[in-house]
Amino acid sequence: MAFPESRLRSAGLSDVEEKLTAGDRLDLSDGVRLFECRDLLVVGWLANREREKRHGARTFYNYNIRLEATNVCVASCLFCSFARLKPGDPGAYTLSLEQAWDKLRQRSHQPLTEIHVVNGLHPDLPWRYYTDLLRGFKQIRPDIHLKCFTAVEIAFFADLYGKSDEQVLRELMDAGLDSLPGGGAEIFAERVRRKIANDVNKCDANRYLSIHRLAHRLGMRSNVTMLYGHIETAEERVDHMLRARALQDDTGGFQAFIPLAFHPDNNQMRKLPAPSAADTLRVHAVARLVVDNIPHVKAFWIATGVEVAQTCLWFGADDLDGTVQEEKIYHMAGSQTPTAMTPREIERLIRAAGREPVERDTLYRVVEHTGTDG
Repeated sequence: MAFPESRLRSAGLSDVEEKLTAGDRLDLSDGVRLFECRDLLVVGWLANREREKRHGARTFYNYNIRLEATNVCVASCLFCSFARLKPGDPGAYTLSLEQAWDKLRQRSHQPLTEIHVVNGLHPDLPWRYYTDLLRGFKQIRPDIHLKCFTAVEIAFFADLYGKSDEQVLRELMDAGLDSLPGGGAEIFAERVRRKIANDVNKCDANRYLSIHRLAHRLGMRSNVTMLYGHIETAEERVDHMLRARALQDDTGGFQAFIPLAFHPDNNQMRKLPAPSAADTLRVHAVARLVVDNIPHVKAFWIATGVEVAQTCLWFGADDLDGTVQEEKIYHMAGSQTPTAMTPREIERLIRAAGREPVERDTLYRVVEHTGTDG
């Protein structure tokens, strides 16, 4: 269905629509104009058109479990409500290997396809904790896909244990690592990172991107995130998208671009408001239009809220992440979403949004099984 030309004209986006129709890429100024356009529905229509060119009505999700093995973290990012600076601080925890493995053992009846592990930057754990963690998961479920450790964690491991980034990745792959999550990207703009994540223990944007480049060269796939809704500008958002797009041009290793909404509760940026639903819809839409070479745009329902995530499926997003089952980072920052959904619940909300649910594995292969949803 064509959008009225008069509406595109009045929104000032006729030339953007022409570029998209011709298959031309959007640039920084185009992306900024999409953020500044008052007519959100025009932006959403353009994004939905691009989404449906790629995926039609299909909306992907996976049957996964999320695990945060420790929240002890030497970094002190202003936006984080999850981390505790040292063991023994109120609320600090570190799972033993057996406790972590039990999270998987307890779900032996579930046809899980993925474990997603992200942690704080713990200064005292031995290197073997992480390699043994992965090996133990693979012993329990040899077929499980291990999507573990952000680029920030990889850099921290390298610095802490005196290894190169490549050494860390190769040793983790030998222990069972299958892919990298996209967390830790925050906003690539140095101005913003200096203010919200200026910590010697946290890698900068260039190292984040270089670790993903390296992971792709070693044969792994990964995702890339963007934390939005705090102090970043529209230009900085689009710059972030363009830098992810440039790396994807070089490697083709990113699978999904994932906007992550800033949550202000219980952290040092609590005076800022959370991003609005309209802003969330716009960020997903602009991501789909600017980041034209990353196949999927994910609406992470834990961060956006379930209802807004449903609406994002008409604003460029084609993926809702997964069942999650355990999540602490966003809920410690005030998220009111459920901590878990069954596949049946996810499929119901996708259908209620007028879309077609498709269960996938981490590499976006369609999963067929008997339908047990735990």
